[in-house]
Amino acid sequence: LEAARPVIAGAMPALRWIGYLSTVGVYGDCGGAWVDEDAECRPAPGRSRQRLDAERQWLALGAERGVPVAVLRLSGIYGPGRNAFVNLANGTARRLVKPGQVFNRIHVADIAGALWHLAERDMGGIFNVTDDLPSPPQDVVAYAAGLMKVEPPSEIPFETAQLSPMARSFYGENKRVSNAAIKRVGYRFRFPDYRAALAAMWQEGDW
Repeated sequence: LEAARPVIAGAMPALRWIGYLSTVGVYGDCGGAWVDEDAECRPAPGRSRQRLDAERQWLALGAERGVPVAVLRLSGIYGPGRNAFVNLANGTARRLVKPGQVFNRIHVADIAGALWHLAERDMGGIFNVTDDLPSPPQDVVAYAAGLMKVEPPSEIPFETAQLSPMARSFYGENKRVSNAAIKRVGYRFRFPDYRAALAAMWQEGDW
């Protein structure tokens, strides 16, 4: 981004708003506690630390240009083609159980909705774009199986699960992420939790 600053300044003279899609991973592991945008960011080395660096660079560029910058910190993304129904249908769904582990999620329609809400108002700031219901991942698979009227896969203890290093790294962070800030600026989620989203996708057949 540092190298791109002159290019952006020269090629985008009419630039009036910047949106950057980041990740709730910038908060790091919080032991299952609730976090909001004022929480200290303690990302693990790697992708999340790079995201936090990018956030800071975009915010600095916006301040330099006098342009509002909205940083959208996203949780686990799902939607048509990427969800528990697909995993159940193709036989890859697993119900890994790690006691106390929860994740937030966000449907792609609400990512687009939040972006549009902020962009059309030229609104800057840092916002968690995430659902209302941080939940154990095995519960999501069980709920989807219930809608499909199929037997959910058996639970697998996390300790004995065969996982890639990347998949295992996701379970190394546990937090409940608040979305109060994006609601305070007027955004209303189309899918406030995974239950509403999965039920709608199943009913509409667009999963």
